[in-house]
Amino acid sequence: MKALVLAGGSGTRLRPITHTSSKQLVPVANKPILFYGLESIAAAGITDVGVIVGSTAPEIEAAVGDGSAFGLNVTYIPQSEPLGLAHAVLIAQPFLGDDDFVMYLGDNFVLDGITDVVEEFRKDPRDAQVLLTRVDNPTAFGVAVTDDKGNILDLEEKPRTPRSDLAIAGVYLFTTAVHEAVRAIRPSARGELEITDALQWMIDQGMAIRSTVITGYWKDTGNVTDMLEVNRTLLERLQPSVDGYVDDESEIIGRVRIEPGAEVRRSRIVGPVIIGAGSVVSDSYVGPSTSVAENCRITHSEIEYSIVLRESSFDHIRRVAASLVGRNVKVALAPGLPATHRLVIGDHGHVQLSS
Repeated sequence: MKALVLAGGSGTRLRPITHTSSKQLVPVANKPILFYGLESIAAAGITDVGVIVGSTAPEIEAAVGDGSAFGLNVTYIPQSEPLGLAHAVLIAQPFLGDDDFVMYLGDNFVLDGITDVVEEFRKDPRDAQVLLTRVDNPTAFGVAVTDDKGNILDLEEKPRTPRSDLAIAGVYLFTTAVHEAVRAIRPSARGELEITDALQWMIDQGMAIRSTVITGYWKDTGNVTDMLEVNRTLLERLQPSVDGYVDDESEIIGRVRIEPGAEVRRSRIVGPVIIGAGSVVSDSYVGPSTSVAENCRITHSEIEYSIVLRESSFDHIRRVAASLVGRNVKVALAPGLPATHRLVIGDHGHVQLSS
């Protein structure tokens, strides 16, 4: 079995961060979201992985390399523009050959991995198997209608009146039968070859499409709110450690990881929190569900429930919450009244706030 990982796309819902960075490489708990998917694939015993890349290909290739760091053999498959998930399968056919495969959306997060569903498919393969999850807002997703045995009977893409609350969760398993399906369908109204159309074509041809409902945690990290939520969930599993420097005047509470080379001086850190290598926190408060990446500076500031990317700084800022801050951002004090700030700042930004 092989894997096909989708790491193209423009990430419009995460702009301005994704104007200068791949959405799949935005870190949660100080690790790119794409890496969690690659680790899940490796844990499932799959080694040959094709990665669909678009305009951010150089950045993806620099981060993932040949895949050996994950125990994988990675082949990059360029997609000139995002023309749909089924189009990704179509252009990947030479790589996939006659092998069954997992298709994994690179900005999706499945907390418990995919080992069980891959093993189920290996033992009892159908023409396709799709991971589903129950959601409160099915109109925002591809939605499946199933029978009492979990076989998918019908699929709807972002239906106005959903017949189910079972959303497609961004992980699919296929036999070679899907290749005929992606060649048979036509572009949708938005000009893309939809994987839901390919699956529906397979159903209409009498093929067996099984579903597996995820009982654990799943998120599509395509927007800031969901990215922060995944960050919080991962930090709650954090193994605490202090490998950097913490002075006697600082207070460390709960699940906190201080990475090598990081420094905490005269500050209060309330976990779950991770402070990245080389970062310095001084005379500050870093509160729950916050990840601070490498080589950041937080001085006389307060921040919680946020993601701060590498080489960014906060100076005399109170208080920042529910924020995603890009790389090499500088947030400095401006005169004015105290305020709580919610920020989504692109890379190399410079922001002055009343505090």
